[in-house]
Amino acid sequence: MKNLFFCLFSFLLCSSISAQGLEQQPAANFDQERTGIPKGKIDTIHYASKTVDTVRRAFVYLPPGYSKAKNYPVLYLLHGIGGDEEEWLRGGTPKVILDNLYADGKLEPMIVVLPNGRAMKDDRAGGNVMEPEKVAAFATFEKDLLNDLIPFIETNYRVIKDRESRALAGLSMGGGQSLNFGLGNLDTFAWVGAFSAAPNTKAPETLIPDPQAAKNLLKVLWLSCGDEDRLLRFSERTHEYLDEHGVPHVYFIEPGGHDFKVWKGGLYRFSQLLFKPVDKSIYGSTGG
Repeated sequence: MKNLFFCLFSFLLCSSISAQGLEQQPAANFDQERTGIPKGKIDTIHYASKTVDTVRRAFVYLPPGYSKAKNYPVLYLLHGIGGDEEEWLRGGTPKVILDNLYADGKLEPMIVVLPNGRAMKDDRAGGNVMEPEKVAAFATFEKDLLNDLIPFIETNYRVIKDRESRALAGLSMGGGQSLNFGLGNLDTFAWVGAFSAAPNTKAPETLIPDPQAAKNLLKVLWLSCGDEDRLLRFSERTHEYLDEHGVPHVYFIEPGGHDFKVWKGGLYRFSQLLFKPVDKSIYGSTGG
């Protein structure tokens, strides 16, 4: 019965999302590399982090046809607790997904930054990733992101430097970071997405103490999760709070667990909403 409810809810929500051109299901082979289409490129960057007092690595996806003659909005895309800046590239094929969406005319041109969300000097994912020091480093990343990484990107790439041109999203631990940092810094981010948000996600009343400010400032707030994910409750409780306080958002539940099948779908759908006029019908019954 529970799975039937989720399937029905997802169908209804997907139907409303279709108003803005998002398919009920990702297009066939949406994550498979195509030949004969323009391709983006991946840069490797190293930036000085005053927060961590070291030089840190990140990757930057530049869209097909990237030109220094124009300025671009930016999506910062975060990994999970067991990963690092390579996790999306290893398991999520973001370059392929985005290249295919551009070929289909479904994305606004944007830069995507894939950083290491574990802000500490030894930021590798090896050993016990649940060590308190390593877990705390995910919270420290807020300062690294705001004070070090974003200024580096905005100095070294042609980007638009305003809140409406910045998006933050992530999977699992990175989903929790995206909610914590994005909703906690609405002067910096207007687009926030969480795919299978993890237990690091702050309580809803702490995330959004001023629902009216969130209504006024957010362009799109996205929550998605698999219906078999043991962490579903963290997305569910945030959705319930947002619904109760009339904060427009997308709440998308699809078949699956805590894995890249769901996270790829999250990136595929969320990215199509970014940096363009928002069709309010995407919110369906979840909006205020």
